[in-house]
Amino acid sequence: MSDRVPSDHEAVPSHRTHRKQVGRTGRPRIPLPDALDVTVGDVIRLSFGGDTYHAQVTDSLDGGHEVRGAFFDAQAARTGGEGENHLQTWVDDAGLSVGDPLEIDVVTAGYQFGLRQTGERVVYEALDPPSSSLADIARDLGE
Repeated sequence: MSDRVPSDHEAVPSHRTHRKQVGRTGRPRIPLPDALDVTVGDVIRLSFGGDTYHAQVTDSLDGGHEVRGAFFDAQAARTGGEGENHLQTWVDDAGLSVGDPLEIDVVTAGYQFGLRQTGERVVYEALDPPSSSLADIARDLGE
């Protein structure tokens, strides 16, 4: 089941972050605040630009966590490869520069997060996480 929830609703905590890049490549990376309570290897749902994608949480060089890409399916998020990196497309289309502030909204704790420009109001479709048994089966099939 899913509900629609606006980014400015009291049930949606927001955290400030800033657009960074991977070395000198220009590819975006989005640092994740510690308050999100995610771990390296988690594949989360990341909503931005009106759509929801899969993104894998990775270590950042400064000791935190980050995402570097967003893909249509979880397998592409895990491998970081096949298909379009929609995070790159969104950053380019929005004209975001390194250091620009962004907001990360907690839509469904530990599972779905929203990414938006500071000051922008977004309505998310909150998704229920899969049951742990289904997630375990999917993870086993992916290995």
